[in-house]
Amino acid sequence: MRGRPAVEHIAIDLGGRESQICVRAADGEVMFERRCATKTLGKYLSSRPKSRVIVETCSEAFGIAELAMGSGHEVRVVPATLVRSLGVGARGTKTDRRDARILSEVSCRIDLPSVHVPGQESRRRKSMCGVRDSLVRARTQLSNCIRGWLRGQGHRLVSGSIETFSFRVHQEVRDVPAFVERQLQVIDNLTVQISAAEKELADEARADSTCRRLMTVPGVGPNTALRFVAALDEISRFDGAHKVEAYLGLVPGENSSSERKRRTGITKAGSPALRHTLVQAAWAARRCRRRDPLQAWSHEVEKRRGRRVAMLALARKLAGILYAIWRDGSQYEPRKGAKTQPES
Repeated sequence: MRGRPAVEHIAIDLGGRESQICVRAADGEVMFERRCATKTLGKYLSSRPKSRVIVETCSEAFGIAELAMGSGHEVRVVPATLVRSLGVGARGTKTDRRDARILSEVSCRIDLPSVHVPGQESRRRKSMCGVRDSLVRARTQLSNCIRGWLRGQGHRLVSGSIETFSFRVHQEVRDVPAFVERQLQVIDNLTVQISAAEKELADEARADSTCRRLMTVPGVGPNTALRFVAALDEISRFDGAHKVEAYLGLVPGENSSSERKRRTGITKAGSPALRHTLVQAAWAARRCRRRDPLQAWSHEVEKRRGRRVAMLALARKLAGILYAIWRDGSQYEPRKGAKTQPES
């Protein structure tokens, strides 16, 4: 474009230990290629003039993108689903050097699309939620293993919470083998750590004014509010509730061609963890706030489409309400909608 200063294009094929760099001039000529330790990329980027930095989505991408933006560079974090159409891995040939060359060459020709680069606070909160989820999955796997052992021995546990799992096992089996006892001790330790993680999430949510407003919605607790804020990061990115619902994969898909029109189930795009949490919030709202207008609406949907569809529809509506409350600086009002409140 005339009048626009020429910039270099720095494509980086990121790796856990080492990364491949390819630098091209604005006219497409390769100026520099090298392989370097990934941990030194921040220092390297700070030494370069203002350029366009291109990376593919991966575990290291957002951290490197933040370092690049901090050094004044334009950043494009290209979705992994797109890079194949750009030629990465074409004809069965894929190397780090080739991938970096292709990304830099395409960047010289077009302005590559970029996913949103979440802020450091958003990434920290996602990590907090992810660590808590990994602890819960580990506990569930261990408890299911012991349940299988009990069934093999002809025992069946009485119902109860996971916090009383070890106690109920000892009540059912008089002499617990050592290999089972070890697992029970791990389950008890995980329960303590999960409680600490959930308290940490609750404290984080209560300290955030946006999360506190979101938690006025039926069924929405600290876990849902914090995940929602972390996933959207910047509310200004979305120009309406439907955009948020589509971003979270809660809208129906479509598979149509020519005269054939076919609607499918929800697209399941975006964060599976947040989508699952919103569905759980919908169930919680239905159990705890039965007289709320939202529940009357969901019951009408259930009459027409069944309970499962009604819960997905309620989860989608909750996502739209949470978006409106965040956008407007408001809180939930059952019959009046979002009532504007001053920031606390």
